[in-house]
Amino acid sequence: MSGQGPVPPLALAPAMSDALARWLDGERATRGRSEHTITAYQGDLLAFLSFLGGHHGEAALPRTLAALTQTDLRAFAAAERARGLSPRSLARRLSAIRSFLRWISDREGFDASRALSARSPRYRRSLPRPIPVEQARAVLDLAGERHPTPWVAARDVAVLTLLYGLGLRISEALALNGRDWPMGDSLVIRGKGGRERMVPVLPAARQAVAAYLRICPFPLTPEGPLFFTVKGKRLYAGAIEGAMASLRQSLGLPETATPHALRHSFATHLLAAGGDLRTIQELLGHASLSTTQVYTGVDDAHLLAVHRAAHPRR
Repeated sequence: MSGQGPVPPLALAPAMSDALARWLDGERATRGRSEHTITAYQGDLLAFLSFLGGHHGEAALPRTLAALTQTDLRAFAAAERARGLSPRSLARRLSAIRSFLRWISDREGFDASRALSARSPRYRRSLPRPIPVEQARAVLDLAGERHPTPWVAARDVAVLTLLYGLGLRISEALALNGRDWPMGDSLVIRGKGGRERMVPVLPAARQAVAAYLRICPFPLTPEGPLFFTVKGKRLYAGAIEGAMASLRQSLGLPETATPHALRHSFATHLLAAGGDLRTIQELLGHASLSTTQVYTGVDDAHLLAVHRAAHPRR
């Protein structure tokens, strides 16, 4: 009938909901996936299974996934791209779907190779956008003056120093507890996928945390947070992102100057100073060297720009 919109997605069948829950539990327990990753995977699979329900006119069941082909995955990919999903996000979504299909085909005893052979979309990995050394120092200097409450200003300096000086993710810095203080020459960080790594602690970072703790009004407990909100709760990423937004506005930095950009800056500045990729990979907690290698592109781009600007025959 003309004038009708797309077929609405169907609710998941109980058997499929149960299978999805068990797969997610397995990813959490045996693969060490973070809750953030589990939530993303759940969204990926719900989107796919809901699409299949609308696409075929009936709710997908574990046994019906045996009939999936490349055409089904291509149709889903096309729908997601039309919805505005980026190639990179779509590639991640299809990766989660393939992982689930491999798991459920093994449990249900069917061959999923027809669907698994579908190719992921190619995407160009964007280069990280680090903050230049002098601007990174300016961020840390100004952070100590930005907030009218001295202990909050000292807290922000401490967190940002951990991102830039140790290469921590913001989630890793904010997950630190009272038992992590005092810091020695190194600190054990539990990162993505439950992977642990040991990072050296610079004296400047240790001093920044010590300066914050000297005037912090809340007592440390072994299992309590190292960094507090003004209400005494664990500090959340949005507070540091807001502080960084204020700092970049004051310093005239681009929108890409985020807390995570300080981690990028840590890696890029180490590489520029002669650090080797393997060491930087370990410090950042990257599972794959290919993830770390993106920083060579940043450094090469910087060197090329300097060469073009300075070469006498430019």
